[in-house]
Amino acid sequence: MRPFYLILGIIAVLLGTIGIFVPGLPTTPLVLLASWCFYHSSPKMQQWLLQSFLGRYIRDYRDRGGLTLRKRVYILLLMTTMVAISTIFFIHSLPIRIVVWVAGLIGCLVVGFVVPKAKE
Repeated sequence: MRPFYLILGIIAVLLGTIGIFVPGLPTTPLVLLASWCFYHSSPKMQQWLLQSFLGRYIRDYRDRGGLTLRKRVYILLLMTTMVAISTIFFIHSLPIRIVVWVAGLIGCLVVGFVVPKAKE
């Protein structure tokens, strides 16, 4: 299973990094998945991930047990704004607009209801 977890972790890191820039693709859950996969496959990769720029997502989540309300609101506003800007100004095809809106909605639902709330 180690090679499977390693490959899944690498894919999760790539998608999580893309999620920083693409609306609707949540970064934190993907980075947490990558960390879990690396924990079960490669301690070196997990250490690399913790020391990378994505490591703060893991440390914040680990230290607080989830996302604070402030971060959750910030993420939701940023995702909604980026989806709106993308679909209004840059995407002219209706089917692609619908896909981006659906992806944004799924991302908002994940951040709002799946990612745990931080213990205050």
